[in-house]
Amino acid sequence: MATVSGKVETRDVLIVVYDGVQLLDVAGPLDVFDRAGREADAGYRVRLASVGGWDVATSAGAALGVSADLARVRKPPDTLVVAGGHGYAAAAGDPDLVRHVRRLSAGARRTGSVCTGAFVLAEAGLLDGRRATTHWAYCTELAAGYPAVSVEPDAIFVRDGTVVTSAGVTAGIDLTLSLLEDDCGPEVARAVAKFLVVFMKRPGGQSQFGSRARNETLRGGALRDLVDAIDGDPSGDLSVPALAARLGMSRRHFSRLFTQEVGVSPGAYVERARVAVARSLLEGSADGVDAIAARCGFNTVETMRRAFVRETGVSPAAYRDRFRRD
Repeated sequence: MATVSGKVETRDVLIVVYDGVQLLDVAGPLDVFDRAGREADAGYRVRLASVGGWDVATSAGAALGVSADLARVRKPPDTLVVAGGHGYAAAAGDPDLVRHVRRLSAGARRTGSVCTGAFVLAEAGLLDGRRATTHWAYCTELAAGYPAVSVEPDAIFVRDGTVVTSAGVTAGIDLTLSLLEDDCGPEVARAVAKFLVVFMKRPGGQSQFGSRARNETLRGGALRDLVDAIDGDPSGDLSVPALAARLGMSRRHFSRLFTQEVGVSPGAYVERARVAVARSLLEGSADGVDAIAARCGFNTVETMRRAFVRETGVSPAAYRDRFRRD
């Protein structure tokens, strides 16, 4: 931490909040910065700011006291963070909030968002041409609404220049620990992580926490029925020749049509479907990994392991350890 006249420099952190903000999106970063001051005398002054300076109601119903009116914050903070929450759409649609975020970000050393706070940054144009992430359940919406943003759906947090965005809710802690490491070094960040009983670096990506949503882009018809059949039972012969034969198409035409309509190749879709069923079995079944691999259509346990790592970032065994229901 830099010093001024022998004293620890105080870094100004401004967290932007609004009605419907997620409490943990705010509390996580707050506690990291607070603990840093207790661990290493790191100087952070953290303030909550809203449009009008009004206190806000979180999505959980608890009220948050706000100490700053965005319009009255003239000096840009060292670090600007926009929290996420169920109220993100209204926040991104508030021209005053978006304008002040854009203005303050221009002078801040770094700008970040937690969870769906990324939508506010995107609306302000701060993510154009950048890589970014948000909560796994909203990545598709972010990518569709802001095509100039390169969305990375599996990342816990993404740094692109002076802008950093995080995945959902508790991922704001991961993001803030990373910022703390930049400011104070890895030992301080590690000490704070240990005290808060969290990983210094979370293993795997956020896809291990997500659920595989049903493909809603297809209308009714033979291809829709085929996709539903793959989702319902991915254990059979789902090779391109077998799938093409079901629809009476050539392999080449089927592959081109499937990729165009579904958005991924037949092989990639089948792999995702098999991993989705394997995840469910690992969570709720007592079967061994080899039996689960066979039930899901994987030829070998190693084939399932590789597919699982590609889709979730962790091995089947690690996934079961974390998410198995007692």
